[in-house]
Amino acid sequence: MIVNDSERLTFALMDENDTQLLFDLDQDEEVMKYINGGKKSTMEDIHNVMIPRMYKYRNEDKGWGLWKVIVRESNEFIGWVLVRPMDFFNENPQWDNLELGWRFMRKSWGKGFATEAANALKQALIDHGGIDKLCAVAVPDNMASIGIMKKIGMSYIKTYVHKDPLGDLEAVYYELNVKLV
Repeated sequence: MIVNDSERLTFALMDENDTQLLFDLDQDEEVMKYINGGKKSTMEDIHNVMIPRMYKYRNEDKGWGLWKVIVRESNEFIGWVLVRPMDFFNENPQWDNLELGWRFMRKSWGKGFATEAANALKQALIDHGGIDKLCAVAVPDNMASIGIMKKIGMSYIKTYVHKDPLGDLEAVYYELNVKLV
């Protein structure tokens, strides 16, 4: 799958060569606040958990994986957008409902980059076809992520306990029916 450049950003599917970028992003307690309470990832976490986990759902043809987000003007890495089937790590993945997620460097916050990147991935996935829905989850206090969900056209569906092998958490679930777009 191809993700076209947006006005200010370019995209590439991440792999093990991006280990240092993943590590650097996770070194800001504010970036990690709504992920795990602010705990920084160790390089061991990146090598032993994040990279193997990413490769379980990574599929270039379908566009699944972590998409590196680069500012075109400066060629600077500012974050990533996740794409994978919802509930991928549970017993019944939703193959026609793709989860979008994002994590961005704090210095890029408030500039519309995450919304621009999420919109670019949303459009690429819709154009690629084969899905019925796009969704996103966030802890209820993460108003910035919820704002992005709304800006890309998602609607609130429910608050629930999101199940994941890395830990369950209370989350809000937003969804976009792509057949109505």
